[in-house]
Amino acid sequence: MGGDGLLCAQKKMPAGGAMGGEQTPVASADFTLEIAPYVLEASPRHRFQTVAYNGQVPGPLLRLKQGREVTVEVHNRSPDAEIVHFHGLFLPVATDGAMEEGSPMIAPGASTRLTFTPDPVGFRWFHTHTMAGNDLRKAQYGGQHGFMLIEGSANAGRYDREVFLALHDWGGQMMPSADGSAMPMYDVSTINGKMLGFGEPIRAKQGERMMLHVLNSSPTEVHWVALAGHKFQVVALDGNDLGRVQTVEMLRLAPAERVSAMVEMNAPGVWVLGEVRKHVQAAGMGIVVEYANSAGDAKWIQPRELVWDYMQFAAKAEDAASAGEVIEIPLVFDSRFKGHGNEEEWTINGKSYPETSAQQLHEGTRYRLAMKNLSNNDHPIHLHRHTFEVTNVGGTAMRGLMKDVVLIPAKSTSAVEFVANHPGNTLFHCHQQDHMDRGFMMVFRYA
Repeated sequence: MGGDGLLCAQKKMPAGGAMGGEQTPVASADFTLEIAPYVLEASPRHRFQTVAYNGQVPGPLLRLKQGREVTVEVHNRSPDAEIVHFHGLFLPVATDGAMEEGSPMIAPGASTRLTFTPDPVGFRWFHTHTMAGNDLRKAQYGGQHGFMLIEGSANAGRYDREVFLALHDWGGQMMPSADGSAMPMYDVSTINGKMLGFGEPIRAKQGERMMLHVLNSSPTEVHWVALAGHKFQVVALDGNDLGRVQTVEMLRLAPAERVSAMVEMNAPGVWVLGEVRKHVQAAGMGIVVEYANSAGDAKWIQPRELVWDYMQFAAKAEDAASAGEVIEIPLVFDSRFKGHGNEEEWTINGKSYPETSAQQLHEGTRYRLAMKNLSNNDHPIHLHRHTFEVTNVGGTAMRGLMKDVVLIPAKSTSAVEFVANHPGNTLFHCHQQDHMDRGFMMVFRYA
């Protein structure tokens, strides 16, 4: 899907008024999302019954203007109650799209209108925010994910065109892990809903500057991707401009993370953009990049190691601003095995949602979430309705890296800081679907 893959508004005719036959105009929504069952054909031999937006996976690109109010009309044609979460936006609770905060669900067969003012600028996304249990067809295991780009006044002119890519994993079953818990094992991995060799290639022209907006919409898996013969100039993480732009060989994305990276198309040929780990690329996670007037089999160059470090994108120490007074909130992550035949619970400070309790926030105050991960799992941590500054990952201090998801390494400590400037219930959780379903969530409440 390129930058012109926009969702067209479905215009509505005025409705008849109730008095004297007068016509009361009903304004058309700017965008319409229809949630409905869909069969994804990842390849001719791999089909998945799922639920999708507007009959496509990934869903449509919503291209919005910062500060310009929009209305999104949502029709739920699926058999289950649904909700749409606008990930990374500063929204009121009613439109954020998390039932744990108090956002209303959309009943089967029902419709709703959501009106909001897009903010902040950058590459965001939207997705379902429901529970799946062990059903690998529901919630984030399915096809309900779509791109969102909020444009400001300074977006144009830095590149020749944009390409949007979504990484996702499909099918499979829950399998027991070494610690006795269950974890999903997938059959197929895709980029934009297609396995390598079965989707349309990305067509490139020599000399153009291509902006790749890459989303990891996987329900549970971290992914590393590279573009053979090329390098990425990373300009934004989770839609937020970086303190230091860096050129790298590969990208790493935890679930829900986004990377915006410029690629100088200066190596004519036919190449593979795909997962670095061989077994995941073999499961389908790749897409062909084809230059004009080039032909032949797509070429892949295998990197020798997995390389990624948040620190390289943080501000230099001498450029980092002092945060001033900060109130620290300690958070300890762990799991609790409930016995043979039962799934483990995930806990924050010894409690599992909905029993988890959070410190009350005061508007305008800066908080530090000091996180200690006692588990053997890395956790992609997401805070709704706010952007945070990553100040420590795995014991390494840093400043100036603004995100809304950060991967917390196993058996380590990390920290983020944010200003409580968006009053209302605010969900904090691991973005792995199976961990959320087993209690890895907490709601911050404002005073």
